[in-house]
Amino acid sequence: MIAGVELKELITHVDDRGFFREILRVTDPIFAEGFAQWSHSLMYPGVIKAWHIHWKQTDWWYVASGTLKVALHDLRPDSPTYRRTMELYLGDHAPPRVLKIPPGVAHGCKVVSPTPVHLFYITSRTYDPSDEGRIPHDDPTIGYDWLAPPPIR
Repeated sequence: MIAGVELKELITHVDDRGFFREILRVTDPIFAEGFAQWSHSLMYPGVIKAWHIHWKQTDWWYVASGTLKVALHDLRPDSPTYRRTMELYLGDHAPPRVLKIPPGVAHGCKVVSPTPVHLFYITSRTYDPSDEGRIPHDDPTIGYDWLAPPPIR
């Protein structure tokens, strides 16, 4: 796990009408940085978006449908997990949860489901182009292969 990255496991209440799932509350410890903007991204099967970074903004991600493979890479020199990479799945066929991405952690994602992904995300700051960083998907210092197939087990 990368320092500062958090996951909130969600509880789903199911009955014969469907389900109810609470995502975030303003009082949740994972949400201490607070709300500034709520966004919805629709991504089609096979789409890869990488790498993206903020130096001031915290993101909280929730996938409502589809499956997203998420990769995170710590670029904070003072972090105990500096230069560590982690990956996880959000959405269908993964535990329901919210992902918190702190400032200084590069992030990207790949749609791995045969259906589109609906990613809902909250940010701690409103859109600010000066805090929007991009890193090439094939940056050799990160060394992450977005096209690698799942490992054979």
